[in-house]
Amino acid sequence: MTRRHRLRNAIAPTRGLVKGVLLSLLGIVSVVIGALMAFNTQIQGSIRVLNDMMSSIIEATLGPDATDAVIHWTGATLFLLGIALIVFAIRGVFIHVVETLDPDLKAGRVDLFLQRQQLAQGPRIVTLGGGTGLSTLLRGWKKHSSNITAIVTVTDDGGSSGRLIQEKGMIPPGDIRNCLVALADAEKAMTDLFQHRFMDSGALSGHSLGNLLIAALVDLAHGDFEKAINYASKVLAIRGQVMPSTLDHVGLRALLDDGIEISGETAIVEAGRKIRELKLAPENVHPYQPALDAIADADLICIGPGSVYTSVIPNLLIPGVAEALKSSKAIKVYICNVMTQKGESDTFSASEHVGAIMQQVRERVFDYVLVNTGVPSDASLEKYRAFGQIFVDPDIDRIKAMGLRVIPGNFMSDTDYVRHDPVKVVSKLMTILGL
Repeated sequence: MTRRHRLRNAIAPTRGLVKGVLLSLLGIVSVVIGALMAFNTQIQGSIRVLNDMMSSIIEATLGPDATDAVIHWTGATLFLLGIALIVFAIRGVFIHVVETLDPDLKAGRVDLFLQRQQLAQGPRIVTLGGGTGLSTLLRGWKKHSSNITAIVTVTDDGGSSGRLIQEKGMIPPGDIRNCLVALADAEKAMTDLFQHRFMDSGALSGHSLGNLLIAALVDLAHGDFEKAINYASKVLAIRGQVMPSTLDHVGLRALLDDGIEISGETAIVEAGRKIRELKLAPENVHPYQPALDAIADADLICIGPGSVYTSVIPNLLIPGVAEALKSSKAIKVYICNVMTQKGESDTFSASEHVGAIMQQVRERVFDYVLVNTGVPSDASLEKYRAFGQIFVDPDIDRIKAMGLRVIPGNFMSDTDYVRHDPVKVVSKLMTILGL
């Protein structure tokens, strides 16, 4: 698989051009051979006359001893010059055709077209999760491949998404919108438009414009959420595809350690107590078949990062998803959080994040665990501590004792936010793929 990807990446941008050059050379050779066979006598006579003329000129200027060498090197030079002219001519035709078909690629931007070709030959990546963790990771992946499938959790019931669920009866669009924007190849003005949030005190307060646009697209598609997302994907020219793990309406139900049962993602987080068991409500939802197909065809699958109980585990509870992950021959990696999540994983170490998934899913859905070992600054730790979050202890030995392989390293971003750096994470995972 590694050698295949390297070869595809190397030849992808010029595959069509190379084919055109080879066909042109074959055509020229055929013409020359055919002409020699059909008009042998006439051509030989013309060549003899040309050769005699060149010999006379060379003898007069350089002497008789230089004749053969000069004729030999002149012929070789003309041969190479002919090949170069053919290549440049075909390249010019190629660029002209591309610019004609896509005016946006004019003014020297054909390199973007070639980049898209190369990305189309990238590895098949599947990511599962929700929240900001998933969308952050996608920004790193889209620089290496356009064969990306983001499978998004749809149990969010808070904020703008929660209001649209109540008012429109639609699947929550918030996390899907973030993933669409993360994979977008559109102009910045368009992505900024999708992310704009109304902050006044009117009826639109708190709503994201992107969420409202998706709601409008659902209306135009007569309630077909799948068509709405496909249209939004085209508008944003995303690299890859974004899809829900299920098209059914689903929520979360948690049984806490004290025996109390709570329903709803927001209520579970606000309760802030240890979760004994997490279930879908209802449990018998249908998996989105294209998501299962993407898992089966993937080269690498990333689970997380994200809130372990409300972003990561819900996708894995969808019937058929855990089984598809278990059966997939892809490299499967759980990306453990850098900081704990208040109300969900308040004091969790890295191994406890892994243990929570194993306890709830009861299937081995990953073989690797990517663990951050870089330590944030004291100032950052103090800032996060004020919001009830602490650094996730990278207890690597305990993860290894679970029979899992650990990918350790400093994967933090160099900003004021303590989160994963998508470039660092993806670069490491590309080496795991051998790319």
